Amino acid sequence: MKLKKYMIAAALIMTALLPTTAKDKGNNTERVYMFGFAASFNDTIVHFTEIHPVDSVVLNKKTKFLEGREGYSSQLRNYMAQQMQMPHRTCVVFYDCKLGRLQKTFLKMKRLYTPEKKNKSSHNDVRTIGTDEFRFKAVDTNITTE
Repeated sequence: MKLKKYMIAAALIMTALLPTTAKDKGNNTERVYMFGFAASFNDTIVHFTEIHPVDSVVLNKKTKFLEGREGYSSQLRNYMAQQMQMPHRTCVVFYDCKLGRLQKTFLKMKRLYTPEKKNKSSHNDVRTIGTDEFRFKAVDTNITTE
């Protein structure tokens, strides 16, 4: 009887460790709009990428949460380190299925770092990375996970 319980437990553990794919998790592929933000605590330079569409992005069906989001942040971080010679940047990716909603988020973020004419209390140097310089590429979430 104990052997049977151990075998069932081992079988459950083995199925939990099997590789999973995006389709196994109940996710679907969509086109989203995306922009990135890169900053460092060591200086006042902040970078924004332009908003652009990214095809074949995997979103969780239930939550609409972006799968493989660390891969998109890594793309921007690698670009900043290699092309711009600005390593150790904190990179964040913003996305939405609707362009209008993402544009509102983009403007809100830019206002946080851009000083107003009357109140120049912000000392940030805001720079834009054009789509001719950098574009996000879809991350393959079909890579096995443990």
